[in-house]
Amino acid sequence: MTKSEIKNKAKNQSPRKKKRKNPYIPGIAALKFKPTYDWDVNTAKTLYDGFKHPFNKDQIIYSDCISGSGMDQMPDSSVDLIIADPPFGIKFTGKENFYNRKSEYVANGYGEVNENYGEFSEAWISKLPRIMKDTSSVFIFSGWTNLNDILNAVAKTDLALINHIIWKYQFGVFTKRKFVSSHYHLLFLVKNRKKYFFNKIEHYPEDVWIIPRKFQPGERKNSTKLPEEVVSRCIHFCSEPGGLVFDPFMGNGTTAKCARANFRHYFGFEINHDMKDVIEANLEQINPGQTYKPYITMIPNKEELLKKYPAAKKKLFDEKNQ
Repeated sequence: MTKSEIKNKAKNQSPRKKKRKNPYIPGIAALKFKPTYDWDVNTAKTLYDGFKHPFNKDQIIYSDCISGSGMDQMPDSSVDLIIADPPFGIKFTGKENFYNRKSEYVANGYGEVNENYGEFSEAWISKLPRIMKDTSSVFIFSGWTNLNDILNAVAKTDLALINHIIWKYQFGVFTKRKFVSSHYHLLFLVKNRKKYFFNKIEHYPEDVWIIPRKFQPGERKNSTKLPEEVVSRCIHFCSEPGGLVFDPFMGNGTTAKCARANFRHYFGFEINHDMKDVIEANLEQINPGQTYKPYITMIPNKEELLKKYPAAKKKLFDEKNQ
């Protein structure tokens, strides 16, 4: 049998792809996209005001989340979303001049992990599944240094890894003999693969988030601070208005602030007592639902999409004139 005959035989035996009923035109799906779930402001506020939780919500406990007075005291299946940015596990106080920050604006009392980081990770991550609902999700932030310890701790639970997200920011510590690190890892985990809540609020949400760190000169903080846009993104995709967002390492209170601003309730722990006045001052600036918007208003409008996808514009024009 010649090569040509072999090739033709293989072609004839291969399953034939079904022809598309309509040709693919970039932009049409984006133009037709609507968020999976959406709430107007009044409905979101009603849900926020009416949700009942099994313990006192909207509070931060200033103690260790791992100790006996921490997560062990929380009821089973009580939280809707967990956002955790644990200590780095490196020799870091937050007062270093790596990022051109002034140490007097960094609060004292930042608690770094001095024990084995793998044991520390197992200690707190192992407590998460019990307090989660079947619909709950977890976002864990991590640098690359101790990422393996976090992944190993996750592997010892029943949590399922859905996405390994990269958060790319705009700068990093200068290096001479290696590439500059300018990203964070963000693990998206769930308790139940079939039941977890996910609100697709964008047509094409990618697993690389390009969100800059904002410089906040003169603002007192606890070590480093996550951008509100990153935290709010987790809240938007994986919780409903009125839901309870839990943060075991509150830090600057960013999770609490973003939850409150988007008609979600919050609860969490912070080991640094020196941050209490900072967090309370931050929360006093925020009214419930202050930044909340229906998700349909957050997607690109029709004019923007038609400018981006000329083929879609032509298709719609042809249909209109048929």
